[in-house]
Amino acid sequence: MSVSLSRRALGGAAVGAAAGVALGATAPTTSAAAEERPFRAATGHHAPRPNILFILGDDLGWADLSSYGSPHIHTPHLDRLARQGVRFTDAYSGSATCSPTRFSLYTGRYPGRTKGGLAEPIADKSAGLEPTHPTLASLLRDAGYRTALIGKWHCGYLPDYSPTRSGWDEFFGNFGGALEYYSKLGLFAEYDLYEGDATYKDLRYYTRILTERASEYVSRDHDKPWLLNLNFTTPHWPWTADGDEKTGAEITRRIKTGDRFALFHFDGGSINKYKEMVEDLDRSVGKVLAALKRAGRERDTLVFFGSDNGGERFSYNWPLTGNKASLQEGGIRVPSILRWPARIDGGQASDLPVYSPDWTATLLDIGGARPHPAYPLDGTSLAGHLLHGKKVAERDLFWRVRGERALRRGDWKYYRGTSGRDQLFHLTEDAREQADQAPYETERLAQLKAAWERIDAELLPYGS
Repeated sequence: MSVSLSRRALGGAAVGAAAGVALGATAPTTSAAAEERPFRAATGHHAPRPNILFILGDDLGWADLSSYGSPHIHTPHLDRLARQGVRFTDAYSGSATCSPTRFSLYTGRYPGRTKGGLAEPIADKSAGLEPTHPTLASLLRDAGYRTALIGKWHCGYLPDYSPTRSGWDEFFGNFGGALEYYSKLGLFAEYDLYEGDATYKDLRYYTRILTERASEYVSRDHDKPWLLNLNFTTPHWPWTADGDEKTGAEITRRIKTGDRFALFHFDGGSINKYKEMVEDLDRSVGKVLAALKRAGRERDTLVFFGSDNGGERFSYNWPLTGNKASLQEGGIRVPSILRWPARIDGGQASDLPVYSPDWTATLLDIGGARPHPAYPLDGTSLAGHLLHGKKVAERDLFWRVRGERALRRGDWKYYRGTSGRDQLFHLTEDAREQADQAPYETERLAQLKAAWERIDAELLPYGS
């Protein structure tokens, strides 16, 4: 990475690839970071409203891509996407688990503003995203977009909750938080592959099916701009790759015998199997992007790739501490890549702290949609910054989960984990959150703690 990168890019990013010297790590020679330059808006470009292809991996860790420093996982298609666009080094999910982050993305608001968002994650049929709540899809649809969601929904179950009740014209995918990749049996031993609100039978490997569906969608002759939320379940457990029918059959057998923990696959998986799944995700994204290019829509489509939360058991998160479900950096910092050739130059990196609700606000702004006045957004639109070079004012990024709290302001992060002890970290110098500055920065700690508590006071309490 260019030596002209800011101190935050070198310290806060803490990527093995991008900041190898600072971390004592060797940067992979294939890294997209090797020739990146600091982000700068190309203000002379103009284009109509874009199509939007928003892709999420599932439980993909911050450093699980070779462009983010993985020494053993190779992701050439996503690395190419990063070279063609902007790679965000300090990007975060809206929460530390699946469904709350999806709530924050679909609504542009803190998960704690809605009852369904209090589930961390949704694990039964008692909660979901209320169809009356405006969403990214419903607001863009009102502004003239076609909308579709392909893949994992995880914001409630039928008959009360569904993407087609919340603004998406089309839905093909699964409702629950996990499923066996072949049999499509979910957490309740139910068959969980749907087209609209009707079950759809296909016992092939799930990632293949989603890739085919998404490729078909982006290849259509649409009469309007479109939004496609493409939510892969890869590399979420169970740890089965394409071709692992035998493993899938054994997990399915256990599900059918009433083993409630079969899908969690505590007795399976490995670093090599995880690598296989992430590399399969990379190839799948590559196939969808190739279909988009063949359709002649690459230039005028805004593509975003990210993850719903930090990595899980076999993820590579170095140098971050923590994993999925934690508000430490490893639980919420995620790989995030944005490409829009018509408006944004490639080969760039941004160290701007951003998170899921910001992308909602940004896409609504770019798509010409207005938020509903009764449901103000908690995210900040980055459209002015990305397209016109406007400075983003310093603001607070807020997180709350049961037993943990966190708030980032600039380079500083306030964190209280399950120990109940307030801590303060300077992330550009200590991305691993090991050097607690709370004893020395008492005034700053008090300010950030008070800011967290002001936001928390506006949210629904747990148990409501």
